[in-house]
Amino acid sequence: MLVNFLVGILGVLIFLFIFWKRLNEDYSSDIIFQVATAILIGLGLGSAASVLFFPAWFFWTSALGALLGMFLMTLKFKLKFYETFEALILAGMPLISLMFFKDAVNNSSMYSFLAFVGTLILIFLSYWFDINYRNFTLYRSGKIGFAGLSTAILLFFARTVIAIAGLTMVSFVGKIEIPVSGAMTLIFIGLLVNLGRKKE
Repeated sequence: MLVNFLVGILGVLIFLFIFWKRLNEDYSSDIIFQVATAILIGLGLGSAASVLFFPAWFFWTSALGALLGMFLMTLKFKLKFYETFEALILAGMPLISLMFFKDAVNNSSMYSFLAFVGTLILIFLSYWFDINYRNFTLYRSGKIGFAGLSTAILLFFARTVIAIAGLTMVSFVGKIEIPVSGAMTLIFIGLLVNLGRKKE
C-alpha cells in the first residue's frame, strides 16, 4: 500500500512538472494547471470506471479519460492540439513506466520489469526525437508534435507485437489487445503523416 501511494504521488508530480515545462512558453501557468488537473481527473475517473465495470481495461479507460480531459480543455482554451498532445504523451510516459515498476515490485513480475526497462528506453527516445526532429529529412513540416506522435506509435506498436507473441502483462486485455493497439498505431501514424505535410 505504501509503495502504491509513493509511486502514485511521484508519478503525479513528475507528470505535472513535465507537462508544465512543455507548455509554459506558450500558455500561462494557470491554464496549464487547469488542463493538467482535467487530464488527471479524467485519468482517475477512467481508472475508477475500470475497477467498477471493466477491470481488465484499466489502461484503456484511464487513457481514454485522460484524452477526454485534454480534449475538453483544448476546446475551452483553444490550445494547439498537437502541442498539447505531445505534452500529454511525454509527461504521461513516466506514469506508464512507474505503473510497470510498481507491478514488478508488488508481484515480482519479470515481464513488468522488462516493460519498465522498455518504457525507460522509450522515454529516452522521446527526448531524442524532441531534440532532433527538425533535422529529419522526411519530416518536412518541422512542426511540434513529432516526438509525441512517434512515441505513441512506438508504444502501441510494441504493445501489438507483444500481444501477437502471446505474452501478457499488466494493462493487457488478452487477444483483443492486438486489434485495439494495432488500430491505435495506425491512427497515430496517420496523424503523423498529416502533421508532416503541413508547413510551418
